[in-house]
Amino acid sequence: MIRVLLADDQALVRAGFRVLVGIAPDIEVVGEAADGAAAVSLARSMRAEVVLMDIRMPGTDGLEATRQIVADPDLSGVRVIILTTFEADEYVFEAIRAGASGFLVKDIEPEDLVNAIRVVARGDALLSPSVTRKLISSIAGRGPARRIDASALSVLTDREREVLALVAAGMSNDEIAGALYMSPLTAKTHVSRAMVKLGARDRAQLVVTAYETGLVRPGLS
Repeated sequence: MIRVLLADDQALVRAGFRVLVGIAPDIEVVGEAADGAAAVSLARSMRAEVVLMDIRMPGTDGLEATRQIVADPDLSGVRVIILTTFEADEYVFEAIRAGASGFLVKDIEPEDLVNAIRVVARGDALLSPSVTRKLISSIAGRGPARRIDASALSVLTDREREVLALVAAGMSNDEIAGALYMSPLTAKTHVSRAMVKLGARDRAQLVVTAYETGLVRPGLS
């Protein structure tokens, strides 16, 4: 059973998501929070595995709450999905940089919501190719830059660098396999090795690293 925490300052929004999540036999809502501070506290006490986190909340917002969850060794198994009203939310890139595993728009279809929770719970990042290309490139281009020395990529093999660039372009493992003439399993292995070598929490942080080291540039991926 996947334990989910809902964090949103609007009770009606939380109620709606509780109903949508309730359709899945393998997902359980274990708590609700109206602000980021409560979300962090409940993530600890309720042993949540996935937090559906609204970015804009009073007091401690979703961005800061995400940072606190990711920084807490006791919450290393908790994955955060950012909830936003618009795909082009200016804070989404910062949230992913802070450690969120992905994001969802609030008008998501019930089936897509359930699938998203399952994807993140098993340790994958929730970054669809189309949205990755559109959103990450756009926000990285206009958001505040936090450059990382390109030498950070020296731990990667040439092939792993190629794979990282394609991850940042929003490609799935199957698409990477096709582009580089390898099996999907080999592509997945390269992605996993890149994550370990770069200390990335998940695929989402690989995307951030690719932009911040200059391996790829906004709008050119």
